[in-house]
Amino acid sequence: MKPDLLIATNGFKGTWDSIEYGAWLATALDKKVVLLGVTENLNPAAIDDHHPLEDVFARAVELFQQKGVEYSLEVQNGNAEEVIPRKAKEGNYIIVLGPLGRPQFWRVLAGRSIRHMMEEIAQPILYVPRAKLPLKKILICIGGLGYEVTAEHIAMQMAMKSRAEITLLHIIPPIDMNYPTSKTVSAHWQNLTETDTPVGRSLRLALEVAKSDGLTANVKARQGNVVEEIMFEAKEGNYDLVCMGSLYSTNALRQLYAPNVTAEVADGAACPILSARFKKE
Repeated sequence: MKPDLLIATNGFKGTWDSIEYGAWLATALDKKVVLLGVTENLNPAAIDDHHPLEDVFARAVELFQQKGVEYSLEVQNGNAEEVIPRKAKEGNYIIVLGPLGRPQFWRVLAGRSIRHMMEEIAQPILYVPRAKLPLKKILICIGGLGYEVTAEHIAMQMAMKSRAEITLLHIIPPIDMNYPTSKTVSAHWQNLTETDTPVGRSLRLALEVAKSDGLTANVKARQGNVVEEIMFEAKEGNYDLVCMGSLYSTNALRQLYAPNVTAEVADGAACPILSARFKKE
């Protein structure tokens, strides 16, 4: 069964871009939408007061109807960081999120909300700090261990619908262990697709898939700190979407695209970030 979209908002105006992007994605990929509104810190004395969630829902419904998107609405009370992961577990969803408008002291005490979401939610997450449409350029980060396959699959579908150009990126971090494979990758970082290494095979396969779908695709490699190089490439290339994969486990922090790395990229993102955990078929 193909996944629906679960778009979440707490009424903060910064979540509108994620709703707008989710509506576009639902149209492009022919998906149903569940719009989840989270009413936070509900005061019984203010039960009749106008809540900002009402305005967001009214705009969203108008947008969905204009685009012909099949949708349903749901409202739950509680903190978004608890409500959204709980709702996500109830179905087969791609989760679409935007900034929740947390104050600085909240972030210092509890951490960024997107980090918590990526740790708690097993399904793919599309984080939209701001919508960049039309979708023309997609950056897919390839780690070489296959953890990016789920994100890559979704990205390819999006690219096919929008005819977006794809760049496959691999980052070669500083070598701290003397493994033959690491030495080969480091020595041939400018022609990785010609190497018989895990990342070489992953890049070739991704190129074949993209080209078989009639998409324009190319390969890039960078050397240095993984987070810094991904963010630099995303900014330099002016991409409309960055896609990353991760292990199914949040404990494998040594891996290239573990959730903490993805969250760090999302923290400073200027475009939507698609993150999907590794899922063994």
